[in-house]
Amino acid sequence: MSDYMNVTEIFGCDVFNDSVMEERLPKKVYKELKKTIEEGKELSPEVADVVAHEMKEWAIEKGATHYSHWFQPLTGVTAEKHDAFITAPKENGKVLMSFSGKELVKGESDASSFPSGGLRATFEARGYTAWDCTSPAFVRHDAAGGTLCIPTAFCSYTGEALDQKTPLLRSMEAINVQALRLIRLFGNKTSKKVTPSVGAEQEYFLVDKEKWLQRKDLTYTGRTLFGAMPPKGQEMDDHYLGTIRQRISAYMKEVNEECWKLGVTAKTQHNEVAPAQHELAPIYAPANIAADHNQIMMRILKKVASRHGMRCLLHEKPFAGVNGSGKHNNWSLTTDDGINLLEPGKTPHENIQFLLVLTCILKAVDTHADLLRESAADVGNDHRLGGNEAPPAVISVFLGEQLGDVMDQLISTGTATHSKKGTILETGVKTLPDFMKDATDRNRTSPFAFTGNKFEFRMVGSRDSISECNVVLNTIAAEAFKEACDRLEAADDFDMAVHDLIKEYAIDHQRIVFNGNGYAPEWAEEAERRGLPNLPSMVDAIPALTTPKAVKLFETFHVFTETELQSRAEIQYEIYAKAINIEAKTMIDIATKQIIPAVIKYTTVLAESINAVKAAGPIDVSVQMELLEKCSELLKKTSSAMNELAKAVAEIPQVPEGRERAVYCKDTVTKIMEELRKPVDELEMLVDKEMWPMPSYGDLIFEV
Repeated sequence: MSDYMNVTEIFGCDVFNDSVMEERLPKKVYKELKKTIEEGKELSPEVADVVAHEMKEWAIEKGATHYSHWFQPLTGVTAEKHDAFITAPKENGKVLMSFSGKELVKGESDASSFPSGGLRATFEARGYTAWDCTSPAFVRHDAAGGTLCIPTAFCSYTGEALDQKTPLLRSMEAINVQALRLIRLFGNKTSKKVTPSVGAEQEYFLVDKEKWLQRKDLTYTGRTLFGAMPPKGQEMDDHYLGTIRQRISAYMKEVNEECWKLGVTAKTQHNEVAPAQHELAPIYAPANIAADHNQIMMRILKKVASRHGMRCLLHEKPFAGVNGSGKHNNWSLTTDDGINLLEPGKTPHENIQFLLVLTCILKAVDTHADLLRESAADVGNDHRLGGNEAPPAVISVFLGEQLGDVMDQLISTGTATHSKKGTILETGVKTLPDFMKDATDRNRTSPFAFTGNKFEFRMVGSRDSISECNVVLNTIAAEAFKEACDRLEAADDFDMAVHDLIKEYAIDHQRIVFNGNGYAPEWAEEAERRGLPNLPSMVDAIPALTTPKAVKLFETFHVFTETELQSRAEIQYEIYAKAINIEAKTMIDIATKQIIPAVIKYTTVLAESINAVKAAGPIDVSVQMELLEKCSELLKKTSSAMNELAKAVAEIPQVPEGRERAVYCKDTVTKIMEELRKPVDELEMLVDKEMWPMPSYGDLIFEV
């Protein structure tokens, strides 16, 4: 890898993007493909054949020998099956390299081997992958050589969505239709498409590979199940935006280059709050492309870390006591001709279209707060949400001082007559320029915050696909827009009707707006008084998927059928129970094979030392005795909790699958896991470090 690389030259060099297609495809074929991408026109087999041929030729030039339909099943990671371009040998023994339009457009995978929530029986194996031509294909280089990766949707033989992409594309179509209706009411006749625009900030931890290998909990579960806090954590705030260490800088440089080659617009990188924690953020992209790019980014983060002798941890809470990792999902709505529907302008109180969009979104979030919370439900996120580092588990909307004041005017008088302005920020230093500051501060404690011209959904976990939350955001906004348009299109006096509707939505849904400190204990009480749902865990949130309200929402806009929703709920319960089962078994394994033997060895050595000292003469050994007694007592507690956990784990297969098993794991197993961790973490602070069987938190997060 060269020390210098021209970004403009390498960016997208491994992507079959628009410029490559325009250059390589016949003009007529290129125009037909663009119609499919931009307008959803059906692609003819003849055009698909030409595109496939040129894509194959381009990929071979890039060193590709295989192609793969790259899809996103409900496993949390991507999936792929590689097929070589070669054909059957001819009579002369030679082979050709071919790739047809049929192979490009459709693939087949084993649908029974992926989570389906009961949609597919084990013997019903057929599933299909379908080319998503709106997300460009790319060539990925790794130890296997070059592989042409074709982003695809994945569905069952009977047509149900078994992936993240299919419902996301459906939801994008839904909001496009309804948003176009809305802007047409305000006289916009030129915009042809409205697309959700998304930027996902990715947080992650880096630890040394050799130390990672010595931690069974990290290797099996992605998080530390035991571990005492070091004397220093993040209290001094000296890691956040601090100078990036040389080893990490070299890593980030290679991550950027890998991202840029694949068209991922990696832009902002910095140290995050916790030691060994970092963040990488891209530029905005259409929602489905942003989701694909985030999957690519996560894979690159892991792959490059391995090359640099490190491991990238994407778990939401790899270390207790320091901040976990999230993925802030910045969401806005943009027309094909560059209009951002969430841009308030200089005078938001006069921007009636913006006020309608804003109050519609307030209505959507208030009506479906439980569903939005569920979209960020994850086993690891249960350890993160609600702490003084992440949003609380209660959904609320932060509007800020300027829009909050406009809303207050609408609620109190029915009319907004003014907007608060930003003032000049005076630094008090003559050599520094004075500049206009924003009219509104930011709020890092809000789950759903308006930040200038977009909403930032801060609850998403660092491992999660951003597709889930954007499916919900797109669909609930589409519903609110539809209901508003239905009323306004039937109104005799549009101006009066839109005025009344904005006021109505502002009043009816003001409970969802909260501009205060989401970490404050009083907020939980206030949220309960307001009647906002509080769903602290993943298991609590999952039922939101299958309520009559959710079924009606998703079926109305053809995003999910009731059967698909029920299957996803079952998959979520299964994922939760499996994850807790693995964590519990890992704790038992570590305690049995590492912790208890280490403590026994230490206490034996300590006891022998005490006896030797006593034999030497009348020397005070009260300190040693106290330490021995304390370690022995904690060892007893460890053994007892471990036995209890083993019994609880043995019961898991006896509990009926689905919600009942997930609830058992949450209410019973996790409680005993906490009881096992307590004495072990205390023992770590007492046992000789040379005898402790695994690297400490200090070793992991400060020695990278």
